[in-house]
Amino acid sequence: MGGYIPEPTFTLEGWHILHDFRRLDYPAWFAASPQERQAAWGELSEILGEWEKVEAEGKGSFGVYQVITPKADLLFLNLREGLDALLEAEARLNKSRFARYLTPAYGFYSVVELGSQTGPLDPEAPYIKPRLTPQVPKGGYVCFYPMNKRRQGQDNWYLLPARERAELMKAHGETGRKYQGKVLQVISGAQGLDDWEWGVDLFSEDPIQFKKIVYEMRFDEVSARFGEFGPFYVGKYLTAEALARFLEVV
Repeated sequence: MGGYIPEPTFTLEGWHILHDFRRLDYPAWFAASPQERQAAWGELSEILGEWEKVEAEGKGSFGVYQVITPKADLLFLNLREGLDALLEAEARLNKSRFARYLTPAYGFYSVVELGSQTGPLDPEAPYIKPRLTPQVPKGGYVCFYPMNKRRQGQDNWYLLPARERAELMKAHGETGRKYQGKVLQVISGAQGLDDWEWGVDLFSEDPIQFKKIVYEMRFDEVSARFGEFGPFYVGKYLTAEALARFLEVV
């Protein structure tokens, strides 16, 4: 290893992502007067309308999800052109009347990332921009989890030559391509931004596909030897109408 020269991955960065998981204080929310709940819902509806406008202008995307398990109740997922826009979206929700009934459950900040082990990517290639500025599907389910590449003894990802990393990632990508049309994957980098190195979003119309793709990928060497995974969060997409029903304001 004495002659080893580090060869970092070449990356292109796209939209910034905030995963904002919240718990809903059910007793407080349903103890509030109907007038109070309607006022809070009205303000939340305005916020959702603002996020829809951002999406229509091509400056971001968003989704609201009902989360399964007590880890969280709601996920407010926002993608924006930069950190400042995400801070604005986060603050807008925090200052709302509805936020009085929410408590933080988990948060993750990252940036959409495309990587190459062998050379720079062409930012002008036609397939690049849509992958750097992904649109949140308006339906179905989401699975989110953070992950690291292991740095232990002989299983140190960052000491592997670029060619070996490229071969391992190619095999990993071939597994993912089996699920094309069934699962949309969005990979985001968080090195220097959050506690884990990457965030992974999987979107699908069938949550069973999350189980299948993650399980199959565990057998890829890049996961079996080098993957370290954080908590998994799964949720169902909520339209404004479905969110209103969830909150019982209709």
